[in-house]
Amino acid sequence: MRLTVAISGASGVNLALKFIKQIPKDIELFLVFSKNSKKALKLENGIKIKDIFKDDKNITIFEDKNIGASLASGSFKVDKMIIIPCSQNTLAKCTVGIADSLITRAFSVMLKEKREIIIAPRELPFNTISLKNMLKLSKLGVTIAPPILGYYSSQQSLEEMENFIIGKWLDLLKIENNLYKRWK
Repeated sequence: MRLTVAISGASGVNLALKFIKQIPKDIELFLVFSKNSKKALKLENGIKIKDIFKDDKNITIFEDKNIGASLASGSFKVDKMIIIPCSQNTLAKCTVGIADSLITRAFSVMLKEKREIIIAPRELPFNTISLKNMLKLSKLGVTIAPPILGYYSSQQSLEEMENFIIGKWLDLLKIENNLYKRWK
């Protein structure tokens, strides 16, 4: 499987990093960090992207400003895409077809090729415009999966809560995991 993980500039970029660490090494990953996601990661976690994925052979990182990257072409086959977190700015651009960055261009390509897309909008509360944007994308076949807890798995720590969310995203991508206690 080939998977694009796009990280846009909303709070919670560290959740995307934890998600990426759970992806099996036999899956080819293409990562795109927006300029604002890099800022959020540095402000919230004191981390720089270049320090994170040095030894991961299955990961290719693209610059969001590189609109000519392979991800911007439908002939470059990527099976699935997930945007974690999906900022409201990125959500709005995807909804109306603005493809002015690699993240939004890759999204547009995945949509036109009818490939699987999941977005994890990050905002609380959602305003009416955001809800309408999510509805429009949902009607186009995009899965809307914000980071929302399910309390039936009895999480006792922040790590367990994050594992629940990450496990649910992996489930949507049909990637096996045992990150949370499932309902019996």
